[in-house]
Amino acid sequence: MTNFISVQLKKASEVDLAKPLCKFIQQSYPGGDAQAEHCRAAEELSRLRKSALGRPLDKHESALETLLRYYDQLCSIEPKFPFSENQVCVTFTWKDAFDKGSLFGGSAKLALASLGYEKTCVLFNCGALASQIAAEQNLDNDEGLKAAAKHYQFASGAFQHIKETVLSALNREPTVDISPDTVGTLSLIMLAQAQEVFFLKATRDKMKDGIIAKLANQAADYYGDAYKQCQYKDTLPKEVFPVLAAKHCIMQANAEYHQSILAKQQKKFGEEIGRLQHAADLVKTVASRYDEYVNIKDLVDKINRALTAAKKDNDFIYHDRVPDLKDLESVGKASLVKSTPVVVPLSQKFTDLFEKMVPLQVQQSLSVYNQRKADQVNRLIAQMREATNLANGVLASLNLPAAIEDVSGDTVPQSILNKSKSVIEQGGIQTVDQLIKDLPELLQRNKEILDESLRLLDEEETTDNDLRTKFKERWQRTPSNELYKPLRTEGANYHNILNKAVQADGQVKERYQSHRDTIALLCKPESELNAAIPSANPAKTLQGNEVVNVLRTLLANLDEVKKEREQLENDLKSVNFDMTSKFLTALAQDGAINEEAISEAELDRIYGSHKQKVQESLKKQEELLKNIQNAHQDFSKMKQSNNESNLREEVLKNLAVANDNFVELVANLKEGTKFYNELTEILLKFQNKCSDIVFARKTERDELLKDLQQSIAREPSAPSIPLPTYQTTPAGGSKPAASSTPTPAPRTMGTKPQPPARPPPPVISASSSSSSASAPSGTAAPPPGAPAPTPAPGATAPAGSTAPSQAQGPPYPTYPGYPGYCQMPMPMGYNPYMYGQYNLPYAPSPVYQNPGQAPYPAPQQPGYPFPQQPYYPQQ
Repeated sequence: MTNFISVQLKKASEVDLAKPLCKFIQQSYPGGDAQAEHCRAAEELSRLRKSALGRPLDKHESALETLLRYYDQLCSIEPKFPFSENQVCVTFTWKDAFDKGSLFGGSAKLALASLGYEKTCVLFNCGALASQIAAEQNLDNDEGLKAAAKHYQFASGAFQHIKETVLSALNREPTVDISPDTVGTLSLIMLAQAQEVFFLKATRDKMKDGIIAKLANQAADYYGDAYKQCQYKDTLPKEVFPVLAAKHCIMQANAEYHQSILAKQQKKFGEEIGRLQHAADLVKTVASRYDEYVNIKDLVDKINRALTAAKKDNDFIYHDRVPDLKDLESVGKASLVKSTPVVVPLSQKFTDLFEKMVPLQVQQSLSVYNQRKADQVNRLIAQMREATNLANGVLASLNLPAAIEDVSGDTVPQSILNKSKSVIEQGGIQTVDQLIKDLPELLQRNKEILDESLRLLDEEETTDNDLRTKFKERWQRTPSNELYKPLRTEGANYHNILNKAVQADGQVKERYQSHRDTIALLCKPESELNAAIPSANPAKTLQGNEVVNVLRTLLANLDEVKKEREQLENDLKSVNFDMTSKFLTALAQDGAINEEAISEAELDRIYGSHKQKVQESLKKQEELLKNIQNAHQDFSKMKQSNNESNLREEVLKNLAVANDNFVELVANLKEGTKFYNELTEILLKFQNKCSDIVFARKTERDELLKDLQQSIAREPSAPSIPLPTYQTTPAGGSKPAASSTPTPAPRTMGTKPQPPARPPPPVISASSSSSSASAPSGTAAPPPGAPAPTPAPGATAPAGSTAPSQAQGPPYPTYPGYPGYCQMPMPMGYNPYMYGQYNLPYAPSPVYQNPGQAPYPAPQQPGYPFPQQPYYPQQ
């Protein structure tokens, strides 16, 4: 009866998915077997894309299965990889399926860094290939009919899904083939063809005519709706419209034909004839208008035979009145088809390549949880370190424990010796000097990396702005200043971090300079250290005194508290708990993750006991310091004071403070060095991110420029130039109407020298016909009535000559100073397509060479009595 409509496949450009995905995996997941497995899965995904899109596909189930598996994989990786222009940036380029292109420009295409765009195009190809497979089915058996109906309904569902999701997936205007109007029409066409297949199945199974008529009428209704949707839109190939119109009429004719059989069975012979006449009119319309698209000879013969027989029986037997068409009851409708919804996975052989990779939402929740955990741990550690520094400061101000050790007054207290030994073992001031010296180099390295990263963004943004200014609304892509906002914010954050680090470095250096001399004293040998400490002779010994024993006990307890804190700090750093299972469970149950509530509850459970221990340690230290201060007051009252002892005690206090400052300075400087090194890695990742997005934008820019050049080449050229008046002169020779085209202003020639006047040509008379006959073949004397040549400007026209008209050619200007064409008298055998007629009776002057051609001297022609004139170039 007619061929079914199938949809062409979209063509995709080659894309390497493995490289950007592996790069993201290496940046986001720790090294090891899991990372290697994820990278292998990314390479397998890239091979699957090449298999699905990188080669022509056969119209077979296996090819469709490959497409479906790739689509399922895209759906599975969507929540696991942040595909966007500023994260995992992969630009997918697809051509319009229905745009044939032009001579000077290729077919329309669109390139987007959007996984939703890739999914939409792949699903379009799934529907298109399903329609092609359905059109190839053998409809003479039940298996072919079932397969065709199945594929048409799947194609209808695929196109309907695109219609509902394409705008949100792309966030911009799509190409025509995947626009909502186009895919909506395609979905309806596929549904109509599936209904037609059920009509064929019912006809083949010889079901009741009433049912067959309803199936056919429903198919006609689908075809009619599809035709109405695309009737005034140039979105589908032109051959689709007549096929839809023809099928609408054909299915309606089938419905009327089978309804007429039902009327005959009900003894309604007039209705039978009326419906058959309507069916005959419909197929007659199809045969006359759409004969080149469909072949309905069998249907026409069947309807005509039935109509002839019905009329004969009614005329001779029944004499039933034939009702008008408007009086006939409408045929019912019965739809047996519906669009197959797109439910992932579509493939029966689907296996998630990234099954072990957690979704992106879980990754983000884990990242926020780790930040919460680090903040809480750092807060607890900072509280303990602050308390320890407070205790050390109090002890240093009281000169403890040196005061209770310095009972002789002329030796270095053991606590000071221990501090001195510790400072020397750590490298002393040389260590501090080297750490301080390294900081500016580390800082400068980080600044250079950050500045280079921002420079890449600035250059690309400047180029994008220039092109946007040049092409205006044609430059349809996301502006760089909007796209780079997250990166700019991140870069500004790094700038602030570096500025704060510089301030912190300055504070450390200032503090070091204020305590450098005392720290250097601690680095000296015991003898020099003892000589630098003033001696004092106590009046009485305090060895074995109860107050001294109490102080020693309190100081020992305080040291024990400090050791407990060190162990507690290590415990806090070593606590680890994997929250992946918690977040995955929440995502599976609720479809979303309330990260804050889950994280807070888990952190309270894990660190609740540690928090309690920290508070107990702080409270215990507070009580110990209070008792130490009270005991030290009693000790001070018992101890004899004089100038020498006061000076000695002051030096010992300074040495204790210097030790505490040395320990803190080394810790701060090492922490700063570690900070700068870690920041370098972070900034290198930031630089790679900037470099990747700039490279992707450059590739997108080149593609867009190429498309713009092609679209400009496809556009019509400048408006047509109106013909000159000499080409529009009527044949009768009447004066042409005044032209509306403005006449160009003449050139200003000045006093340019003019060539000498050309001598008049010889008058060709009848007596010279003999000489004309002796000319080479292809030349002849001018025919009677031919116009005589015109003398050159400045020459006197001979008697009897007439002025020739301008040469019939391109509209070259003829104002003074611009050489024009010289009209030659045409001989009898003149060929208008042959140029350079050097065998004319006389040669044109070189002054009148064609514009754009270099002048050259012509050879002396036979029969020309005058010498060759010299050439005067135009000034």
